[in-house]
Amino acid sequence: MFEELTQKLLKDITTSEKTVFVITGPTGAGKSQLAMDLAKSLGCSIISADSRQLFKEIPIGTAAPTEEDRRTIPHYFVSCLSVKDYFSASMFEEQAISLLENKLFDESKIQVVCSGSMMYVDALCKGIDAMPDVPEDIRSMMWKRYEKEGVEILSQELKLIDPDYYKCIDPRNHKRIIHALEVYLTTGKPFSSFHKNEPTRRNFHIIKLCVTMQRETLYQRINKRVDKMMELGLLDEAKAVYPMKHLNALNTVGYKELFDYLDQKTSLQEAIELIKRNSRRYARKQLTWWRRDKEIIHIPIDEYI
Repeated sequence: MFEELTQKLLKDITTSEKTVFVITGPTGAGKSQLAMDLAKSLGCSIISADSRQLFKEIPIGTAAPTEEDRRTIPHYFVSCLSVKDYFSASMFEEQAISLLENKLFDESKIQVVCSGSMMYVDALCKGIDAMPDVPEDIRSMMWKRYEKEGVEILSQELKLIDPDYYKCIDPRNHKRIIHALEVYLTTGKPFSSFHKNEPTRRNFHIIKLCVTMQRETLYQRINKRVDKMMELGLLDEAKAVYPMKHLNALNTVGYKELFDYLDQKTSLQEAIELIKRNSRRYARKQLTWWRRDKEIIHIPIDEYI
């Protein structure tokens, strides 16, 4: 699909340095196909820097590379864990850098990373401050508190114990608030005390690309992709993991809405429309995040679709 764009990108690469193409973009924009075409031209593998494609139980809802894709191009960090397993951006950083330096650069000096997960991209490109692992019992307890008490109470609690971090975040961002409280309960130290904000220098060149398209086109693609996921069996996938719905790995678009349907809180059609709406919202959030990154090259791909 993106052969012309791929050749255009490769034409200007004359460096002999070890180089990583990082392909980002909003959900549904086609970044996975561009990564496949680029990796095929380069004869290299693909590192998936996606925080949900890791989990083997949920390939449909996470749009994970298919088995055929993985036979064509080797993929790493895809369907390698269970939703019961703990994994973090810092763990991804450590393992992905080791994989590049100790294996993949020996196979090809140019490698490809594909991701829609903002924190995982930052972890790979800039490094992140080392954070303590949070025990599952504390993680589970905090999510139960959020469901019972709501974000406002937890937000005020964070304001008292870590006013420095509280000033830096949206007080409605429940995920950040919960994680900050988890770290405090685990260590007894404020979450902000672990932040150094010093980018890590990498031993390779990084080219970050963000695929973009007209918003109307993107929204149409997202809506069609959700319909396709339902045809492929997303509801059955959600039913299979429903008993584990409290896990953080399943606190994501596609599953939360179908869990509400299974709990008889919504109709199936309402759940599908909510998946589409929340996917569109997430796409806007992704684009806002990447517009702040001055190192990213934005590539309109409407003409190549």
